[in-house]
Amino acid sequence: MIKKLVAGALALTLALSFTACSKSDSESDNSGSISQSDKLEKTNINLGYLNSTAHLLAFVAKEEGYFKDEGLNVTLTQFSSAGELANGLESGKLDVAFIGSVPALTFQSQGHDLTIFGGAMTNGHGYVIKSEFVKNVSDIDINVLKGRNVASVKNSVQDAELQLLLKEANIEIGEGSDKVNIVYFDSQKDAYAALQNKSIDAASVYSPYASLAQGQGYKVVYYCSEEESLKNQPCCRQVASTSALKDNPNTYNAFERALIKAYKFSQKNEDKTIQDVKNYIDIEEDYIRTEVYGGYSASSPDPDKQGTIELKNTIVELGYTNDYDIEPLYNTDIYKRALDSIIAENPNDSVYKSLQEHFNQYE
Repeated sequence: MIKKLVAGALALTLALSFTACSKSDSESDNSGSISQSDKLEKTNINLGYLNSTAHLLAFVAKEEGYFKDEGLNVTLTQFSSAGELANGLESGKLDVAFIGSVPALTFQSQGHDLTIFGGAMTNGHGYVIKSEFVKNVSDIDINVLKGRNVASVKNSVQDAELQLLLKEANIEIGEGSDKVNIVYFDSQKDAYAALQNKSIDAASVYSPYASLAQGQGYKVVYYCSEEESLKNQPCCRQVASTSALKDNPNTYNAFERALIKAYKFSQKNEDKTIQDVKNYIDIEEDYIRTEVYGGYSASSPDPDKQGTIELKNTIVELGYTNDYDIEPLYNTDIYKRALDSIIAENPNDSVYKSLQEHFNQYE
């Protein structure tokens, strides 16, 4: 079950608290990059992302010039759903996509030749409800969803988590005063917008929708980071077509180096990171700060293979997808190679070393 992820992710959580040295003191961003640039199989990269602060590593890597340092010209394009992102990868229009872990796993189980090769975010989602339904409720929990129509997104981390919590609480899915009626929408944006309808009482959210919801007067039912069985949930993953990863190893190595550097930047430069995110997710900076640094989520490039496999086993147990052999579709070598090369350039950097320790323990 997802509970098993808790211990495995503690090291990464601790890594988020490390104070990093500045680039001028300890990091040579361009070391080795120029010599690598003429070896890249391709330099123009199309990256697909969702309307989420969770994908900040890509935003920071672009805005702070880390992609450019690695010889890459990366174009970022926002999509509405995981399905659109997967189609973009399979059609060749995208080289990389940040896709939720659950849809990535279900796509793989359905025969899509897509490989997970890195991480993007842990946690960062939950559910909100209209305030009139919890006026006299002092301790809001999943039971307030009984008898309610709840907007969600099929084939999403949010939906799988809700089903798990309902199962643990012995609450059935369906219509009735003791059940939870789940109404599915194509995207998180659509599910959240459905709250404007009288027929929808609650809705799933991922960052930044939780903060937006509270700003609009809705109440949080739960954050996954605060539920014992959902803590340290591997959410969005870096995904590419399996053939692209095999054909362009140096290109994807350079891409991963840029994200690793972006991770370090995000740990030291909170205000500038928020500004970088705002260039792609245009909401109030206070909302971004809450979502990114409020303790509800953590953005890391680590593939977190063990955690994702545990999640796969959980959704198989839920009947969410069929079981399958994930090994051919999970590539940790790219991240390892990229991190090893950066540490070789910056052997005393505490942030990079903490990433390496976590990877070595939970690969």
